[in-house]
Amino acid sequence: MSKPPPKPVKPGQVKVFRALYTFEPRTPDELYFDEGDILYISDMSDTNWWKGTCKGKNGLIPSNYVAEQAESIDNPLHEAAKRGNLSWLRECLENRVGVNGLDKAGSTALYWGCHGGHKDVVEVLLSQPSIELNQQVKHNGEPKTNKTELG
Repeated sequence: MSKPPPKPVKPGQVKVFRALYTFEPRTPDELYFDEGDILYISDMSDTNWWKGTCKGKNGLIPSNYVAEQAESIDNPLHEAAKRGNLSWLRECLENRVGVNGLDKAGSTALYWGCHGGHKDVVEVLLSQPSIELNQQVKHNGEPKTNKTELG
């Protein structure tokens, strides 16, 4: 039994996957990528061909190269910030991965960059025009400003 298709990307959001196979395009609007490449998917409205970016190039990606058992990378910007991986952080930002998203812990990428002491990552994040500095985690509908209150 195959798993259900991934949820469609919300407007303004980008889903990030790792390619299962190498794809050789047959037409100019299709995108070449290698097995293991990171694919930034911006439009999943067509079930067969998704619009995305890989290595700075845009094009169509066959969904079956990433849909079945694909490794979706949740919160890639957070992961880059946690690891101090500046090149991946910049790649995420260039591909319009949201800068203010919260992970399951309710933290932003900026938090993780600060927490890890990654000054270069923090500087890049703070240079983003849309960065929000006053995010509050809500627990049971109530804002929490102190991590010990999150329990």
